[in-house]
Amino acid sequence: MGTADTGLLLARMALGAFVAAHGVQKLTHFWGGTGLAGSVAEFDADGFRGGTVTALTAGVTQVGSGLFLVLGLLTPAAAAGVIGVMTVAVTVKIPVGFWSQDGGFEYPLLLALIAAAVAFTGPGELSLDAVLGIAGWGGWQTAIGAVTLGVVAALIMRGVLHDPERAQAASKPG
Repeated sequence: MGTADTGLLLARMALGAFVAAHGVQKLTHFWGGTGLAGSVAEFDADGFRGGTVTALTAGVTQVGSGLFLVLGLLTPAAAAGVIGVMTVAVTVKIPVGFWSQDGGFEYPLLLALIAAAVAFTGPGELSLDAVLGIAGWGGWQTAIGAVTLGVVAALIMRGVLHDPERAQAASKPG
């Protein structure tokens, strides 16, 4: 165990904690969250169908994937979950622009890229995957699979659940 393992632990824990906290905000009123009703309204305003199911899916995926990254458990799957949710967020924010202070896609893109980096590096020795003896399974093939799964699942979800006319209607006053 070396400094690289410590660096991976810190990266996994930071990424996982931030993503899980955002999921908690989607589901509850903790940490300034709008709760499930607020998340349903936000998804509706962004043009998504599905109401509570869509909001629950996003929130639970964020909490679960985030916690699994913190623990270093089933790391490729956890990374795929983060990549998926953040890819959907990127697609929603692209029309606004890049910078997050303007509501752009900078922050979700950064989280997705860090999740991809974790998928490629693996969880490191300071992880439950290492304790279970599965930290190195698959190598780069598994990493490519995790990234592909996250992006493809996100694009399918976006295609199935997003209605541009719904988003336009929600943005019109009155």
